[in-house]
Amino acid sequence: MNPALKVWYYAGGRVPLKHREFVYKDVTGPKWLVRFTIRSLVQVAPLTTAITLALVFGLGSPWPLAIACGALGFVVGLYFALSYAPESVDYRLTKYGYPRGSATSGRRERNAARDRERQAQYDAVWRRSEG
Repeated sequence: MNPALKVWYYAGGRVPLKHREFVYKDVTGPKWLVRFTIRSLVQVAPLTTAITLALVFGLGSPWPLAIACGALGFVVGLYFALSYAPESVDYRLTKYGYPRGSATSGRRERNAARDRERQAQYDAVWRRSEG
């Protein structure tokens, strides 16, 4: 995929259906939450900046108040985006023809071996039989 299309995607745009594998790997890969956070930051920052500037230049608010309002909007926007990250990426994959829950099940499959190994290590240390 070309760099301009990737920038468009990370800015919140939709890519052509032929890039559906890229989207799947993006939301199921090891650093999916980091990429999701960056995508959310790119989407929230312009809106909160516009609100801050509108408060100052449109309503004549003092800069500190406008910056505080913009920062609060930024934090709340990012909080809600991250709160619903798994559901959001599952929904995004349905737009590319994947069944509902594909991202969650893809990450679960990718992590299954590591999770079994961690469980075995935990059991070896903490579930010893007393005898």
